[in-house]
Amino acid sequence: MDDYRRIADVVAAQIATGRLRPGDRLPPQRQFARRHGIAASTAARVYSELIRRGLAIGEVGRGTFVRASAPASEPALAEPARARVDLELNFSVPPEQSAILAAGLSGMLRADVLASALNPVGVAGTSALREAAAALLSRAGWTPDPSHLLLSGNGRQAIAAAIAALVPAGERLGVEELTYPVVKGIATRLGVTLVPLAMDDSGVIPDAVRSARPLRAVYLQPTLHNPLGTTMPEQRRADIAAVLHELGIYAIEDGIYAFLRDDVPPLAALAPDRVVAVDSLSKRVAPGLTVGFAVAPEAIGNRVASAMRSGGWTAPRFAIEAATRWLADGAVTRLQEIKRHDAAERQRIARERLADFGVQADPSAYHCWWRLPEPWRADTFVAAAARRGIAVTPGAAFTIVPSRAPNAVRLALAAPPTDVLAAALDTLAALARHMPEDTEVE
Repeated sequence: MDDYRRIADVVAAQIATGRLRPGDRLPPQRQFARRHGIAASTAARVYSELIRRGLAIGEVGRGTFVRASAPASEPALAEPARARVDLELNFSVPPEQSAILAAGLSGMLRADVLASALNPVGVAGTSALREAAAALLSRAGWTPDPSHLLLSGNGRQAIAAAIAALVPAGERLGVEELTYPVVKGIATRLGVTLVPLAMDDSGVIPDAVRSARPLRAVYLQPTLHNPLGTTMPEQRRADIAAVLHELGIYAIEDGIYAFLRDDVPPLAALAPDRVVAVDSLSKRVAPGLTVGFAVAPEAIGNRVASAMRSGGWTAPRFAIEAATRWLADGAVTRLQEIKRHDAAERQRIARERLADFGVQADPSAYHCWWRLPEPWRADTFVAAAARRGIAVTPGAAFTIVPSRAPNAVRLALAAPPTDVLAAALDTLAALARHMPEDTEVE
């Protein structure tokens, strides 16, 4: 057995027997190396192995710590949290939503209409939905060409199809250094290597894209970035568009939250021949009956369509017909407006309850990014919040390199009733004001 694995087994046994307790800081790697009579490079491999096994977590500038809780058996954000208050999944269900949607579905219960809605359909869907969706996705002077629209089962499937079409197995996809966790799972299944791209307050840094070459494509969230909640300014979008043309690569633009803030043009408006714009009805309407959209440049439209078909990611006809009716009767427009006001109110609550802390958020977003106060660490805070019945997402869920996990958590504000949300945020604020060791005994 390799020396580093044998030593990792020793540390793992110390954790299992309680000699090393959850939250304990492991010694600096050079000190660990001297203590065990090994090279510093071997100590680094030991620590990487402990992180890989889920026994430790590394935090930039702070060191390596024994995990406060076992890693989740499911990917982050994959299923509803089991905690009483879910601040992980970010789906809004306003009280009036079902009534608004029911009217459009009632006509589908006629036998002749239902028979048509249960027939198969291709990736192009129907012309009626393409026309309506093009109008829905329009913002800041940009309107997609309906003939370039492809329809998937949801936004995740549209992202998967775009990645599969643009990045062959074994090749490299650039992503923001904090990114949507589901993309990590998609890349793993497709055999694609993710390359983290450095960011600043305006989003991805153009020179980071240049220096990461070779890349086949990049995946970006320019509007209401998840988890940071930031929106890329127009000049940075123009700079990124120029880099795409300079390097001859494509971008996959995830606009899933853009309906909450439609005052800036998408990246697709600045580089229409270099951007696959992805969106869906999941956030606007509901995840249980949705349709995903991919607006692909004409030159690669067939590639994206082929990937969508071969992946089994096409939208069912029933969802297409339901979406068409909701768009025609104004249901989607009404829900968008309700959710914009709802998101703004929830951000107001978060600003009030967490005013004393380093919380970053756009006033239009349904989530916020909380850089935790010392001496709290993200995994310890997540575990302490869970003991109080509140599920939050650690910053590590959004990182590409586990050893560079930020000391932060994302709070999804959309799901709980507003009074429950306010009480949960009060609980988290009180928790953060105490020392971690003061919270271990309930």
